[in-house]
Amino acid sequence: MSSLRILVPVKRVIDYAVKPRVNKTQTAIETAGVKHSMNPFDELSIEEAVRLRERSKTSGPKVEDIVAWSAGPQKAQDVLRTAMAMGADRGIHVLVPDASQGGKKDGESGDGGDLEPLGVAKLLAKTVEQEKVNMVILGKQSIDDDANQTGQMLAGLLGWPQATQASKVELGKDGECTVVREVDGGVETLRAKVPIVITTDLRLNEPRYASLPNIMKAKKKPLVKKAPEDYGVDVKRRLRTVKVEEPPPRKGGQKVGSVDEMIGRLKELGAI
Repeated sequence: MSSLRILVPVKRVIDYAVKPRVNKTQTAIETAGVKHSMNPFDELSIEEAVRLRERSKTSGPKVEDIVAWSAGPQKAQDVLRTAMAMGADRGIHVLVPDASQGGKKDGESGDGGDLEPLGVAKLLAKTVEQEKVNMVILGKQSIDDDANQTGQMLAGLLGWPQATQASKVELGKDGECTVVREVDGGVETLRAKVPIVITTDLRLNEPRYASLPNIMKAKKKPLVKKAPEDYGVDVKRRLRTVKVEEPPPRKGGQKVGSVDEMIGRLKELGAI
């Protein structure tokens, strides 16, 4: 195997430090006027792609191209520019109108427009074909819908091997990819030949901060704009959100003076 062409999907989501609020109609999370940023798991994906290129200078197949890809409203270009500032070579933006552009209907939500994981996976599969990609690294889930489905669906559509929730990725010169993933009670090591789909977990790496010079350079890197129709796939929604509501407030706890009192109280509550 001579070189790698890596596709890294990224998503614009409500910033992880912001407490989400349900909108007044209880159909979705309120996104207007709320700080957004790149999905944290996608930051790990960009960082790992860049590290693979850095390591390829001394060992393993050469990383020829790193493409950042996002489907969402106009502001999704912000996270693409961030990805390019972190080290991606170019970006592809699939424009999906937001609510202000008439892109959402009642019961539909998410800053990826009206796209569901299957729709995103179909778009990515076409992108892989068009861009001649042989590795896809993406976050295991986005923190807005927590679906944890896109990577697995993409691997199924492509017929590629997959390694989910990766905590370590290594590439051999022959194109063999070794992925360590955490499972209940230990770790699991998987090996597969490229092409492969990898989804990232939190312990994989520590994403770098984009430096000011790299942010300025990212503004000059190519960013191609497309529409879902350009891929010729059906991305319409199959699900409708009926209602969104906050969880009920937790009841306050009680202090007890001894173990016997605690056991007695648990028996009264029917817990034991």
